[in-house]
Amino acid sequence: MRNLVLSVIGDDRPGLVSALADAVAANGGNWERGQLAQLAGKFAGIVVVAVPADREDALVAAVTGLDGLLEVAVHSAGDPVLRDESWAPLTINVLGTDREGIVHELSSALSGGVTIESMTTRTREAPMAGGMLFEAELQVLVPPTVEPSEIRADLERIAAELLVDLEFDGE
Repeated sequence: MRNLVLSVIGDDRPGLVSALADAVAANGGNWERGQLAQLAGKFAGIVVVAVPADREDALVAAVTGLDGLLEVAVHSAGDPVLRDESWAPLTINVLGTDREGIVHELSSALSGGVTIESMTTRTREAPMAGGMLFEAELQVLVPPTVEPSEIRADLERIAAELLVDLEFDGE
């Protein structure tokens, strides 16, 4: 079996996931993992599928042939990065007034060896106060060579500058 990574985007409308899933299943593929979301009127995501090597070309043709529904780019999956139990999981939740540069500041603080496994961000109207709030949830893995308390200190310094609240789970 070969693993393929599909990146998809299209104008949001009913039936997009079904069309993609039909193309995968009809060509011997197995939908293994995915993250899909409606963002600013577009439907976008990334999906990992497994397919027998002899069915790969047909599956690629089918998913990239969804013209008018989805634009699909197909990539060969990379080798998995193996991490043992010495890598500490850490969940970071961020909430504060939205402003430019929040993601840049947060990701810069984490760039010293911490691996971001997933990151979800959004903005929403602030209740009663007006303006916009920024929210983020990051699932990270901290290698054994980095102290989680150092990551926390760096993020708390940035949080004070950005006027955002942080919560940590997993320390």
